[in-house]
Amino acid sequence: AHPRKHPPCRSPAPTLATVIPLDGPFFDDLSVGQTLPVQPALVVDEGLAALYQSIFGERLPMSLDPSATEAVTGTSRRLASPGLVAMISTGQSTTVSRRVIANLFYRDFRFVRPVEVGEALTTTVTVAAMADGSSKPGRQERGKVLVDIETRSGDDLVLAYQRCPMLPSRAAGPLGHNDELGAVPPLDLATYLSLVPSDWDLSALGATTPWAFGETIVDPMRDTIDNATGLARMTHNLAMIHRDATMSPYPTRLVYGGHPLGLAQASLSRVVNGLATVLAWHSCDHVGPAFEGDLLSFRHTLVDQAPSGTGHVLAVQVEGFAERDESVKILDWLVVIAAP
Repeated sequence: AHPRKHPPCRSPAPTLATVIPLDGPFFDDLSVGQTLPVQPALVVDEGLAALYQSIFGERLPMSLDPSATEAVTGTSRRLASPGLVAMISTGQSTTVSRRVIANLFYRDFRFVRPVEVGEALTTTVTVAAMADGSSKPGRQERGKVLVDIETRSGDDLVLAYQRCPMLPSRAAGPLGHNDELGAVPPLDLATYLSLVPSDWDLSALGATTPWAFGETIVDPMRDTIDNATGLARMTHNLAMIHRDATMSPYPTRLVYGGHPLGLAQASLSRVVNGLATVLAWHSCDHVGPAFEGDLLSFRHTLVDQAPSGTGHVLAVQVEGFAERDESVKILDWLVVIAAP
């Protein structure tokens, strides 16, 4: 839809023209091609890794056990959870979405290389496309902003993707933005195989879970959203809607969409024995809001699989539900993983 070119070195620092007022940006502050201010670099250190694990409790051997990492990679330096890397990146990208109403989707989310504990990450955000939202009498104007996001460790690109926040506008009427935001292309698992490092020995993680195409595995362990504001703060997430209930269109504060994703990844790590890492999100849609205290359940369906070196690459459709008075679907996530 909007192909990105990934330069081999760090993107140039933003110019003064990209400075955004502290209370913004609003939709009408932005323009296509604009690069947003860059937040401070954040080191993925042992403390962040421990905090992340305490909130989500996932079971990724190479993020937990140096001996498992060494058996697969040849080095004992633990890998940072791809969930933590994703949350730092999306948090750093919220220079564009401090005023966010909702984040509509993520697309073509690729972990270009694994991140080790101890690396420092920086993220750049560039406006790729804009489209006015629908107008309603008595409601503030709004619009959708598709942004290209690149996260680096030093000069190395480690993560690239697009996301689409919806922002309010101060303008009295539509601004005339009608860019095509694109659609999710059909899944082609072959395009993700190169994301598995060629020197990894995935067989060292043991036998993985037997799983037939089209089979759905329901995780019997449900889990509760808590520590939501702490997660937002530790990942530099500036979205006001995740800190301040008075900014929410709901009766309570809206939880950052990465929080249900983190619990979904933890659930997937229980379902897939020896899960090595997450390689990509082919698509990710937040189809409903999440709130502090929600009890979440997950089900996982294998939709594709391909051999890769000593292991396999799997595409899994993950559906998340908030168990309130009735079960409400809030997450639809097509994730690509590496396993034995």
